[in-house]
Amino acid sequence: MSSLSRELVFLILQFLEEEKFKESVHKLEKESGFYFNMKFFEEKVLAGEWDEVEKYVAGFTKVDDNRYSMKIFFEIRKQKYLEALDRQDKAKGVEILVGDLKVFSTFNEELYKEITQLLTLTNFRDNEQLSKYGDTKTARTIMLVELKKLIEANPLFRDKLAFPTLKSSRLRTLINQSLNWQHQLCKNPRPNPDIKTLFIDHTCSPTNGPLAPAPVNLPVAAVAKPAPYTSLGAHGPFPVTGAAANAGALAGWMANASAPSSVQAAVVTASSIPIPQNQVSVLKRQRTPPTASGIVDYQNPDIELMKRLRPAQSVQEATYPASRQQGSWSLEDLPRTVALSLHQGSTVMSMDFHPSHHTLLLVGSVNGEITLWELISQERLFSKPFKIWDLQACSLQFQDAGFKDASISVTRVAWSPDGNFVGAAFNRHLIHLYAYNGPNDLRQRLEIDAHVGGVNDLAFAHPNKQLCVVTCGDDKLIKVWDLTGQKLFNFEDHEAPVYNICPHHKENIQVSQMEEKGSTVFPFDFSVIAAWEAEDRFIFSTSIDGKIKAWLYDNIGSRVDYEAPGRWCTTMLYSADGSRLFSCGTSKDGDSYLVEWNESEGSIKRNFLGFRKKSAGVVQFDTTQNHFLAAGDDGQIKFWDMENINFLTTTDADGGLQTLPRLRFNKEGNLLAVTTADNGFKILANTAGLRSLRAVETHSFEALRPPMEPAAIKVSGTSSTVNASPVNLKVERSSPVRPSPILNGVDPMNRSMEKPRTVDDVIDKTKPWQLAEIVDPGECRLVALPNSTDTSSKVVRLLYTNSGVGMLALGANGIQKLWKWPRNEQNPSGKATANVVPQHWQPNSGLLMTNDVSGVNLEEAVPCIALSKNDSYVMSATGGKVSLFNMMTFKVMTTFMSPPPASTFLAFHPQDNNIIAIGMEDSTIHIYNVRVDEVKSKLKGHQKRVTGLAFSTNLNILVSSGADAQLCIWSIDTWEKRKSVAIQIPTGKSPTGDTRVQFHSNQTRLLVVHETQLAIYDAAKMERIHQWVPQDAISAPISYAAYSCNSQLIYATFSDGNIGVFDADNLRLRCRIAPSAYNGSQTAHPLVVATHPLDPNQLAVGLTDGSVKVIEPAESEKKWGTSPPVDNGVINGRTTSSSTTSNHTPDQLQR
Repeated sequence: MSSLSRELVFLILQFLEEEKFKESVHKLEKESGFYFNMKFFEEKVLAGEWDEVEKYVAGFTKVDDNRYSMKIFFEIRKQKYLEALDRQDKAKGVEILVGDLKVFSTFNEELYKEITQLLTLTNFRDNEQLSKYGDTKTARTIMLVELKKLIEANPLFRDKLAFPTLKSSRLRTLINQSLNWQHQLCKNPRPNPDIKTLFIDHTCSPTNGPLAPAPVNLPVAAVAKPAPYTSLGAHGPFPVTGAAANAGALAGWMANASAPSSVQAAVVTASSIPIPQNQVSVLKRQRTPPTASGIVDYQNPDIELMKRLRPAQSVQEATYPASRQQGSWSLEDLPRTVALSLHQGSTVMSMDFHPSHHTLLLVGSVNGEITLWELISQERLFSKPFKIWDLQACSLQFQDAGFKDASISVTRVAWSPDGNFVGAAFNRHLIHLYAYNGPNDLRQRLEIDAHVGGVNDLAFAHPNKQLCVVTCGDDKLIKVWDLTGQKLFNFEDHEAPVYNICPHHKENIQVSQMEEKGSTVFPFDFSVIAAWEAEDRFIFSTSIDGKIKAWLYDNIGSRVDYEAPGRWCTTMLYSADGSRLFSCGTSKDGDSYLVEWNESEGSIKRNFLGFRKKSAGVVQFDTTQNHFLAAGDDGQIKFWDMENINFLTTTDADGGLQTLPRLRFNKEGNLLAVTTADNGFKILANTAGLRSLRAVETHSFEALRPPMEPAAIKVSGTSSTVNASPVNLKVERSSPVRPSPILNGVDPMNRSMEKPRTVDDVIDKTKPWQLAEIVDPGECRLVALPNSTDTSSKVVRLLYTNSGVGMLALGANGIQKLWKWPRNEQNPSGKATANVVPQHWQPNSGLLMTNDVSGVNLEEAVPCIALSKNDSYVMSATGGKVSLFNMMTFKVMTTFMSPPPASTFLAFHPQDNNIIAIGMEDSTIHIYNVRVDEVKSKLKGHQKRVTGLAFSTNLNILVSSGADAQLCIWSIDTWEKRKSVAIQIPTGKSPTGDTRVQFHSNQTRLLVVHETQLAIYDAAKMERIHQWVPQDAISAPISYAAYSCNSQLIYATFSDGNIGVFDADNLRLRCRIAPSAYNGSQTAHPLVVATHPLDPNQLAVGLTDGSVKVIEPAESEKKWGTSPPVDNGVINGRTTSSSTTSNHTPDQLQR
């Protein structure tokens, strides 16, 4: 339906409301789906008219549209069901259960079972979760609050909750205006016309003599309703006096009607339509000379108004600043010296420097990971592997297909202009928004299922002085979102996937006094596209069919439609001061174009030269210092002076760059990040940049904290979004570059921290690196979980909840304990922390989660545990049957897999919670389907019990480990064994004991843990890359080890009580936590370690005395030591022993 038709519906709704046609109003609201009347909805809910409520909601959404809609319908039907039970109307309750609630059983069968069980209770309030249910009226009021929140959060309702602002009786006004016009067109207009119908156009009957046209003052009766209905109301006639005549608009309209000129002249003088004063001069402005008496061709008002608006500088100064003199700059201003070479571990897709801390670099990778690097210390401050935060909130299309089709890759990362937020776009539907509160403090803020297909670009902007996120995608749409996830605008004029967006604003836009040059309106007038506000805020966009469009923040459509050079993938970018506009793109034939636009004319001002003839991908570019351009081409970085079409110079950055490297300047222009072909990037610097990288001795992480918290964002009205503009970080869609494999027995990871030959100019080596050793309790933060010490039952398994708010421990006696952290002033996030003591949590029933241990020898049992992704259920066993517990009630939902053999390891399938891989005491692995209670496959490959299982969705494999020191690789599709590898036991050590496995967040590297070693494997080939064996200060057997949440660290516990913190990339020890720091008695030692799902520097250990301790670095440190610098295998003059290799082992690679 067109926009005007939609508006007509609103006018009719207003008319029906004014005429008290209540039923018709709500029927039209529902049938049109344009306006959700919250007041009417509230009345029906509070009255308990559930059928009417559901019918009304069904006009706007269906049950399966999204998770919000499903929750809305569920709450309505659940309340109807409870009210039937409260009336003791069991027959009605059964009817609702079977007819209305059954549909939800496919989404949560256990919940449906619980609801069904309410029928067996005399009073459903006997159910613990419903014990606080009050009377019906109170319950409806409480539910209404929840429903309103769901409706307001539901994207299907977001533009339907507000009725447009209309003057009263707007439809009646329009009818009167129409009658006025009709009367003015009468050949024989009467002073007091008698209008009896609206069904045909009005004409006055002829009289005996001519009458002069006069202003018409129609009586109310002219639009009165026939009996028996009452009059439309006292709406006065549309006045003539005091209103400016719409001469131009009417004359142009009449010209098209080809009416006699004498009539046209009469219409011009007699019009009674008022025109806002600020539009009169525009409407009167002639576009072409008159062609006939009384007939004038007028320019379209929108275009004319846009032509008359210019930036302030267009009147007083030249559009472009004067060129700098040659002597004011030199080639030394360009960052061309290689300062750093860092390894990301996966192909870099996008980079962005922090807008104010110029050595902080945000990096997005092809594996979906985003990482923040501190370039001075060459450390990863954090790394966030891709993870869907809330799958149920995503569209059903994404749930069904998007995540399974291919791996998720980053397409764009960007800082907000104030540096308080980080945005990441992915090649499947989603964007993620994080709040950045300082080093190691990146918090999830918002996940949006933004586009169907890939999200190709993301940028921050300030429409209406409000910080927003702008996205574009394969679905040909551009969308603007506020920081709550509400969609503000939806632009949809592109006919091909949108490749790039460039939000921009110009200050001090004013009405130009300059006359229009000639009569031609150029179709691509950049400088005037946002002429309706004191500040010009707009968005440029490009699509892969080569179209350039421009948009204001309204719903009128694109203001510009133009073709980019090359007519394929093009990126647009303003200079840092916002005064000059550039674009760079590549055609399908491989021809690249870097141009500057003349904004006032919409034409190309300069076409920069120097690209090779054919590019196998899309060239990326950036600008700096309002003077230089740089682009990646032919394995080099090429630089241009903005005033000269020939390039100044090139650099290959000592080699190793991608064929078409991505690149990004920092705001100062003294550092340039460029991507390399070995899954890393290099930092190029000028003299000032090298000085900034030497600041390692005085650098303070605390100085990096933003000046304000994201919860109280203050956005300046003149804040520019230039630094967050999408520039040069696009996917090279046909680039031949691929992630480098391990070649010739050498792992590229070992070159990750090698220093280039200019390192002496960058790193101060005067301070020798030292292993961080935490010995005293005051050197770390520690909290002991209450009610955890039980000397009769050691802690054998330990898990954080996936939400990070709780801790679950399984004791050797088969009892599980749960702790939850409170949300309060000390802990506003409610997440696990060492600063707050958590609560030992139990349901009101006092139930314990106790495994089946009947007939089990607890000394020989191998406990195992696994938690569902949504923290709703925990599955565990201690030598007996596997029990599935409800985490809210601690009730046993079901048991299965009775011994023998006993279960020894449990793992949920990553894509289906109904599928569980179960390692067994008899060395087999059972693939069990909980829903149908059936073992689908039985895998045989080990010689002793299975002690570890890990899934990789990227490689589509399951890796198992056993007490036989073997690793087996199984295909997830067929459950056939692909390969078997024996871990290499150090000389003199026994191959006994458990072996455990865990995948790195990239789903390719595999951590293998045995009491004799830590090892990293490339799981694609099952070749060992690194190995560490206990030695020196930490020589006791390893009891457990696990990756940190970002997979940058590995925490290992030892049987002598020590805890080691290792760099995950190379297994080099960076910190030792002595038992004296966390365990006063030192008689117990940790058997298991767990890592926080959101904080990479928080760990928890379960000890042999049954206690659980949560440990974090001291506030002053923020992290566990620093990475040992490496120079040719020597750590500051000492031969490193932190990671060992053997050239004689067939499954191991050289370091």
